[in-house]
Amino acid sequence: MSSAEQPEQQVPESGEGEILVDQARVTVRRSPRYLNFMILGAVVGAILALVLTVSFPANAEFAPSQVFGFLLLAGVVAGVTVGAVAAMVIDRVAGRSATTVVVDRLGAYGPSGQEAPDAPSDSPNSSDNSE
Repeated sequence: MSSAEQPEQQVPESGEGEILVDQARVTVRRSPRYLNFMILGAVVGAILALVLTVSFPANAEFAPSQVFGFLLLAGVVAGVTVGAVAAMVIDRVAGRSATTVVVDRLGAYGPSGQEAPDAPSDSPNSSDNSE
């Protein structure tokens, strides 16, 4: 149903229903979760550090645990950086496919026509405290 076909007000047929309060246009787009990309990069960096430690011959100057520690530190930092950059590139590419949609805000009303207690109020600053 297009925005031209949508009615401005919907009157409930029974005693209970919803009335269209407002319409707005919003932009919807997908974006990656940066933390997941950075965690994946850190894990890949740690695995790469382990593989590099095992694959090269032992060094007489440093113990294998020291070599693994140095490579782990560098691998995790590099992996987090590469993961964050990959997420930013994907976000930039996915941002091009944003779409604009029309959204409706509905007001819920009870059987007597009174606004339901769980329905949002029209004024954002309304409160029971009067100063």
